[in-house]
Amino acid sequence: MSSLRKLFGSKTALVLLTATGALTLHAHAPHSLQLPSDFKVAHSGSGSVEAVVDAVVRSSRAISTVAVTLVDYKYSLHGLPKGSDEYRHELSEVHMRSARRLLRLCEANKGFYIKAGQFVAALGQAPKEYVSTLSSLQDKAVPCDYVAIREVLVSNFGQDLSEIFHSFGEQPIAAASIAQVHRATLKDHQEVAVKVQYPGLERQRKLDMMTMHVLSHCVTWLFPEYRFVSLVLEFSKAVSMELDFIQEARNSERTAKNISKDVITVPKVFWELTTKQVLTMQFCKGQRVDDVDFLRKMGIDPTKVAKALVEVFAEMILVHGFVHGDPHPGNILVSPTDRGGFTIVLLDHGIYKQLDDEFRRNYCQLWKALILQDSEKIQQLGEQFGVGEYSRYFPVIFTGRTVDSKSALGKGMTVKERKELKKELKTLRMEDISSFLESLSPDFLMILRVDGLLRSINRKLGAPQRVRLLTYAKFALYGLSTRPNRDHESQTGVSVLFSTLNRSIAYFRLRLVLGLMILRPAEVLELLSWIKRLRQSSILWLKYFFASIQHSL
Repeated sequence: MSSLRKLFGSKTALVLLTATGALTLHAHAPHSLQLPSDFKVAHSGSGSVEAVVDAVVRSSRAISTVAVTLVDYKYSLHGLPKGSDEYRHELSEVHMRSARRLLRLCEANKGFYIKAGQFVAALGQAPKEYVSTLSSLQDKAVPCDYVAIREVLVSNFGQDLSEIFHSFGEQPIAAASIAQVHRATLKDHQEVAVKVQYPGLERQRKLDMMTMHVLSHCVTWLFPEYRFVSLVLEFSKAVSMELDFIQEARNSERTAKNISKDVITVPKVFWELTTKQVLTMQFCKGQRVDDVDFLRKMGIDPTKVAKALVEVFAEMILVHGFVHGDPHPGNILVSPTDRGGFTIVLLDHGIYKQLDDEFRRNYCQLWKALILQDSEKIQQLGEQFGVGEYSRYFPVIFTGRTVDSKSALGKGMTVKERKELKKELKTLRMEDISSFLESLSPDFLMILRVDGLLRSINRKLGAPQRVRLLTYAKFALYGLSTRPNRDHESQTGVSVLFSTLNRSIAYFRLRLVLGLMILRPAEVLELLSWIKRLRQSSILWLKYFFASIQHSL
């Protein structure tokens, strides 16, 4: 293959890529595009002919966009010394041109391409030009016509809407890339939110995923330094899960049982009005979590919201290992209560990941090592995660500091450290970045995406990074003390107390590492209160221990 790549230049590569994609689509046409007469493309009411034309146009648009982008990278950077200022400047320019090209593709093809763009934007490891440009896709969804939505509802419920609902709002209150939400009132006057999937999505998904899969393989074959096949596979799995609203309803109920915080609300599911394409749930009022002006107007402290949100996801990831995979601001609402209080409403439970328990425990160990600045342990865990030498970038990714940094956690890097890191990153090639992403497990890719979205929300809320660090440290220790397949009730009183004591002492150590000198007065009081509780729990444990001994005698 390498000889073929050398033989074919970039111009020929462009032709090959386009031809390969077109031939592959043609080869799949006999069974993939045999569409029934009543098939409808999302947002369209026409028959199969228009559906086929739409499929060809969408696929051709994707193939040409990727082909032009690859040639742009090859020609624009050809002959420039890697690591030079000229190379870095031109690389940034190509990144920006390519990101805008991809944005236009997503806006034109809509549907799953919007989802794909959002997926890339949420990856913190993607070039900043892509992240900033594609982030605008979070609010780009165009609602479907109500007539088509009504047909989906009647088809799924088997009866007219007037027989089920007292009222049903024809205008959607929210629209996303694969579904939209309508507000309605049941016959008993309960307010509900009805999430309805766009018609024709399953057929469209198969074609779009096939196109992306073919393109990713063509790219890797022609340009080995660009390897994104695993990302496409992971995205395809996520999309498949999101189209099953029954599974989404199950995910939401499981999360409601898992999360221990009272401040979190997960809308109740109305199972009698839920199918694979329609999800009916309790209507919850609230404003987007990143609407800081609204929070302040209602007397809600944005930092407290950020802390509560981080605690929820830290518990999901580090304790239960069952993780909401799409926590963008539109899926998280804040609902005011009395006296500056609030509840966080967690929506859209379509994409979830059940982490492997060994991975979950290793990830807990990683956070412990990051807080304790244990570079040897970080390297050891990097081998277990399969990333090898790239583990040295874990501290940069998760804590914003280098592996050898001497500055206090939460304070970021010194000017000298920042310069050294910048110099080191200049030596990284595109194949290094794609190699790193390829080496990550699906579990790790999900964690990176979720962490990137949460950090973006925290920045908008103005929360200091140390809030996140302390929270992850606390739940990492709790996660390490949690045994799989053994619930809390089944443990003896002594084992529960012993586990709590061990966890408390370890957390105390991590808090000291974070630096008492940078604690604010309120946090000093919190720490003193925590030490008091630790002393009380220790006394309680000792009393129980001696009582057990006396009883045995």
